[in-house]
Amino acid sequence: MELSLVHPAIKAFMCGSFSGTCSTLLFQPLDLVKTRLQTLQSGMQPGSGRVGMMSVLLGVVRTERLLGLWKGVCPSFVRTIPGVGIYFSCYYSLKQHFFQDKRPGAGQAVMLGGGARTVAGVAMLPITVIKTRFECGRYSYVSVSGALRSVCQSEGPAALFSGLMATLLRDVPFSGIYVMFYSQIKASLPQEISSCPAAPLANFSCGVLAGVLASLVTQPADVVKTHVQVHPHLRTAEAIKYIYSEHGLQGFFRGAVPRCLRRTMMAAMAWTLYEQMMAHIGLKS
Repeated sequence: MELSLVHPAIKAFMCGSFSGTCSTLLFQPLDLVKTRLQTLQSGMQPGSGRVGMMSVLLGVVRTERLLGLWKGVCPSFVRTIPGVGIYFSCYYSLKQHFFQDKRPGAGQAVMLGGGARTVAGVAMLPITVIKTRFECGRYSYVSVSGALRSVCQSEGPAALFSGLMATLLRDVPFSGIYVMFYSQIKASLPQEISSCPAAPLANFSCGVLAGVLASLVTQPADVVKTHVQVHPHLRTAEAIKYIYSEHGLQGFFRGAVPRCLRRTMMAAMAWTLYEQMMAHIGLKS
């Protein structure tokens, strides 16, 4: 089929999927380190040398070899390739429907990003649960399909949607805040930058700044989400009480550094690649 005949929303899906694939492969080690930090045994005191980002990273390499840093990359791909595609497809469709002839304002950008993330987050939550369990190192799953069968048989299908509320509380604000900052920062740049060779670098820099701000705001929800998905007997409110009783307020910011690095760099790379590919095929992102 000629690419020109493909529906624009499908083109956006394809561009988003490709950008998500590249960013996931590159930054998966940061996601694994973040998950390990958030699920350390409660007996390990925050702030000790054993719970630092580098010590966890070196520990994984020492016990699981270098490729161990990419543990969980298969479910990450299964989630990211369609998930990011769904996100950008929804984002493009919503933007074209509501803001075809104008630039969305700050509040409208929040709703635009949050709406697209809600659809993608709910659709891909079962794979997110499996990915989190792969990364934490406490489950001996062999494959994504085997893990899905195991969870359904031993815990019931509902377990695949554990952490739904925490996931939405993390991802929807993150995406909304990210799109708001990203669009506003880009709009403040001189017009000539968008057409010069340095445009991808400028877009990436805007994405990095927006990602840092959005990551810090949503970090506590990410910690809660991880605990609920690793310990399915916990509800969201129980997970919050557990984290606070074991680690205090600082427990809600465990894994903040690797997550901030990963989410920021992944989002910046995904948006930069998405916009460049959309421009290449003649669509306004």
